[in-house]
Amino acid sequence: MAREVEKKAVFDTDSAKEVVKELRASFVAGKTKSYEWRVAQLKALLKMTEENEPQIAAALRDDLSKPELESYIYEIAMLKNSCRLALKEMKRWIMPEKAKTSLTTFPSSAEIVSEPLGVVLVISAWNYPFLLSLDPVVGAIAAGNAVVLKPSEIAPATASLLAKLVANYLDSSCIKVVEGAVSETSALLEKKWDKIFYTGNGRVARIVMAAAAKHLTPVVLELGGKSPVIVDSGINLQVSIVLILLHVCFLCDLHADILICVFQVATRRIIAGKWGCNNGQACISPDYIITTKDYAPKLLDSFKRELEQFYGKNPLESKDLSRIVNSNHFARLSKLLDEDKVSGKIVHGGERDKNNLKIAPTILLDVPLDSLIMNEEIFGPLLPIIMVDKVEDSFDVINSSGTKPLAAYLFTNKEKLKEKFVATVSAGGLVVNDTTVHLAEHTLPFGGVGDSGMGAYHGKFSFDAFSHKKAVLYRGFACDAFVRYPPYTRRKLRLLQALLGGSLLSIIRALLGWS
Repeated sequence: MAREVEKKAVFDTDSAKEVVKELRASFVAGKTKSYEWRVAQLKALLKMTEENEPQIAAALRDDLSKPELESYIYEIAMLKNSCRLALKEMKRWIMPEKAKTSLTTFPSSAEIVSEPLGVVLVISAWNYPFLLSLDPVVGAIAAGNAVVLKPSEIAPATASLLAKLVANYLDSSCIKVVEGAVSETSALLEKKWDKIFYTGNGRVARIVMAAAAKHLTPVVLELGGKSPVIVDSGINLQVSIVLILLHVCFLCDLHADILICVFQVATRRIIAGKWGCNNGQACISPDYIITTKDYAPKLLDSFKRELEQFYGKNPLESKDLSRIVNSNHFARLSKLLDEDKVSGKIVHGGERDKNNLKIAPTILLDVPLDSLIMNEEIFGPLLPIIMVDKVEDSFDVINSSGTKPLAAYLFTNKEKLKEKFVATVSAGGLVVNDTTVHLAEHTLPFGGVGDSGMGAYHGKFSFDAFSHKKAVLYRGFACDAFVRYPPYTRRKLRLLQALLGGSLLSIIRALLGWS
């Protein structure tokens, strides 16, 4: 035990070299390539999660004060679903895909074979430290790779638990966890990997990409950005649902009480995606809202009512809000709020508890576009509202930023506006009339574009992210094309042109010598 602690404390380039050497030996021996090994590891990962749900929730609570419901839905349940899907579909995923061939190679057949890349590195983030650590690992295992996982040191309780659980449940000769901070990550990045999967911010992503470039290592970068929400003034925030409660009295008399439950569907869905996702500390959380000047007061009133209903009159005491991860991020968010051109724009919330690292849900109205809060990803419980004259102007605000967000959201009932939104806004993913829920659809790729990242995963896209699509062409020895070989003649040239053109009539004419 003392030796393990000592090794962990002095993890350096030599340690990284030994880890990669061991895993590459296992991969070269073919251990990770068998279907049986992949199934066994995915089942073990699923079992690990199911048997340790209380410990996982406790670690997330220690790191982020994350509510148990959020921990279960957004981390534990989603990982379990990823494991189950891979177990169900993996046999189909690994089957070679038939490909068509042309007259150029006739007679022939072809297929695309998915082969594992080799030894891959997964560097995770702190905001969803369990899911974002292991969800890529599911894809790496399903594709047949050996894996090193580097969890975030900013979520130390979860990182420590991951190291312990992975060592106890998974094949340690092929799957390892390396704990540590900058020096350990730097030591890992010095080595040659067959792929690096990084989730985090753009600053570190540039370091990862520069290190990968030295070895021509491909990367997947899952980053973030300023994810906008456009709210059209044409939607009706209030959706009435009539609930009929039937009461049976002891005399068997039946009567109905009609209760009108009014709730603000659009507002609630924005709140769920913003403050209900780790108190805004999520890469796809709404970063700012754009709406019309006439509609902004109604929207603001709706937010105030719903936020008080969800988190009470004193949200700093609510157990349903995660805390800010650490003092550095608390100071960063405070700086955004305290900027002179922004501090007077707070119209709701703004309360802070430095000792407990809590910031209340905060809404700001009509903040300047050149302010700090509008020029960096907020990644916290602050939500600016930008006002425009007409909703179509929202697209200019988004596109003029010069960056492409990880997600963009639109609330409207207008079909033409939806069409323009899809055609005009470039983002990793789009959602109409909700927020963040596209994350749960395994049939959709999840990833960024431009500054919000490169590459995608989830479902089969995770398998593909850690696979090489190998082209295979099969030919026999019959029907050898003499036109390939010298001496080259005009007749051979015409026939070769006809073959490459793919026209049967041209081939017949060339064979007959017709010009």
